[in-house]
Amino acid sequence: MAKVESFTLDHTKVKAPYVRLITVEKGQKGDEISNYDLRLVQPNVNAIPTAGLHTIEHLLAGLLRDRLDGVIDCSPFGCRTGFHLITWGRHSTTEVAKALKSSLEEIAYHTEWKDVQGTTIESCGNYRDHSLFSAKEWSKKILSEGISDDPFKRNVVD
Repeated sequence: MAKVESFTLDHTKVKAPYVRLITVEKGQKGDEISNYDLRLVQPNVNAIPTAGLHTIEHLLAGLLRDRLDGVIDCSPFGCRTGFHLITWGRHSTTEVAKALKSSLEEIAYHTEWKDVQGTTIESCGNYRDHSLFSAKEWSKKILSEGISDDPFKRNVVD
């Protein structure tokens, strides 16, 4: 079985919230795809409840695309501590952390229910499992701790 880099990371050594570049893969024609770890809460210490995480996921899908070129996907970790962000090309972790911070500020302080995409039975696979209240509260908590562009030391972005 292929070794997955994320499972080799010592989750006891990281200091969330942070952005970490996991890998950059090159395609046969030279295209690059980058995978980032957007860790919002400390692993094995906290986890974002499913409904709040689900709403953050739906909001980040649009907000990160508004702030970063080449976003392919932003998908939650099963452990509910953050997201994988997949992009074409490569961004610095500082650039990604600033985009994440700006997106969480939008969620925490400006988003209304009408702004959340994909919340109907037709557009979501689990449309009943959303909480904008939880998404806002968790976004505020994460922002109060600051988002670092380094997973092992606190280098909080402005």
